Amino acid sequence: MINLAELTPYILCSICKGYFIDATTITECLHTFCKSCIVRHFYYSNRCPKCNIVVHQTQPLYNIRLDRQLQDIVYKLVVNLEEREKKQMHDFYKERGLEVPKPAVPQPVPASRGRPRKVLGSVFRIPPELDISILLEFIGANEGTGNFKPLEKKFVRVSGAATIGHVEKFLRRKMDLDPTCQVDIICGDHLLEHYQTLREIRQAIGESAVQDGLLVLHYGLVVSPLAVT
Repeated sequence: MINLAELTPYILCSICKGYFIDATTITECLHTFCKSCIVRHFYYSNRCPKCNIVVHQTQPLYNIRLDRQLQDIVYKLVVNLEEREKKQMHDFYKERGLEVPKPAVPQPVPASRGRPRKVLGSVFRIPPELDISILLEFIGANEGTGNFKPLEKKFVRVSGAATIGHVEKFLRRKMDLDPTCQVDIICGDHLLEHYQTLREIRQAIGESAVQDGLLVLHYGLVVSPLAVT
């Protein structure tokens, strides 16, 4: 017989301190967390919360995988955990009048020999139309700009057809900027115009605008001249 307390450190999520639910592993460092915990963490950071390794420059969710074998072990070790989790999920959806989702089952694919293999894909897939990764770097704000929230996620993957106008709208919404605040967006030495697309900018400026595969955009905040009158 094995005491559960001896195994507990290996089946606990270091983020929520509870037993793994939908155990999900980072492929870069093989650290495991609850799926909901690591997804929430990656909204604010692109690093592993345990070892601090960069999981992916712009889309860390692309480098995580469900660990069904580990989750099965956790459910076998912890009495009634699976039943409690299923009941909580069922109650959550029923209270909101939603259909209870059915668990996803990996589909076997034909193998050349022997038994069919089960192939588990990524938990998240990046749509092919999101072909540009950008890094938004803050270069400062002048006096009188007012209070604003710092940008929590500076790595963004978007369509190359997106314009600088779209980037400005994104910054205004995420930073809760005052309408009188002017947003200047720069790439290299070039002050960018609203109508320019990210794909055009990357092609025109070339590799000098790219860092580790990311299109680097710097933005600054100034008080609009109209607001000073």
